[in-house]
Amino acid sequence: MKGLIQRVKHARVEVTGETVGAIDHGILLLLGVEASDSRETADKLLHKVLHYRVFSDELGKMNLNVQQAEGGLLVVSQFTLVADTAKGLRPSFSRGASPQQAEELYDYFLEQAQARLPSVAGGQFAADMQVSLCNDGPVTFLLEA
Repeated sequence: MKGLIQRVKHARVEVTGETVGAIDHGILLLLGVEASDSRETADKLLHKVLHYRVFSDELGKMNLNVQQAEGGLLVVSQFTLVADTAKGLRPSFSRGASPQQAEELYDYFLEQAQARLPSVAGGQFAADMQVSLCNDGPVTFLLEA
């Protein structure tokens, strides 16, 4: 499981022109699910996302996590994160989870996040989504469980 996190001033995701999820300051997480992933993998990645220190403290150092910064979390499914791009000029998605497995783990991840953080929103699984954000910093990290 891979998660691309971006520290944002605000972010939202739309489907057919309608906002389905939005947060103010916090983390936008693009979440990719691989065939070898499980609920345990999702739990490990969620722990990293919630505890990764990407917010500035009073001295301007990245010492605070999203919970300490009282930020939100917007989770958007992104199967292209698990693409194999090592060879050729076309990505391979052979490592990706089946749509059924990916949706189950995405939903599980979102439920677990909502149980741990007050402000959590999500995209719409397998939809054509438009994601808008204001990357703060910019600060972007690729996390793996």
